[in-house]
Amino acid sequence: MRIVIQRVNEASVAIDGKTVGSIGCGMMILVGIEETDGDEDIEWLCRKIVQLRIFNDGQGVMNLPITDVAGSDVLLISQFTLMASTKNGNRPSYIRAARPETAIPIYERLITHLSSSLGHPIQTGRFGADMQVSLVNDGPVTICIDSKNRE
Repeated sequence: MRIVIQRVNEASVAIDGKTVGSIGCGMMILVGIEETDGDEDIEWLCRKIVQLRIFNDGQGVMNLPITDVAGSDVLLISQFTLMASTKNGNRPSYIRAARPETAIPIYERLITHLSSSLGHPIQTGRFGADMQVSLVNDGPVTICIDSKNRE
């Protein structure tokens, strides 16, 4: 599983011109799921997301996790293109991206586990939909994490 976390002042996702998820301060997270992903990837990523110290403390140093920032929220968006391989040629291959019958249950378990880890529901897009995502990146702070490459 690959995620891209962006610290945001605000973010939203719309489908067919209708906003289906929005947050103020917090994290906008894009997630790509591959066939071999499972509960271990979900648990590891949720721990990493919740404990990641990317919010400023009183001295302006990135030292706080999202759980220590009042009013912070998460917007989670599925994005199969994160699994793109550009090794050969100029057209990305998405062969590593999980098929919907595999990815949807994993995505739903990720939502449930992340909501539970944070202690409140998170905002989401809709898996497989054509979505328009808007955000104001704060910093900018953007972090990429791959559960198969735990560096």
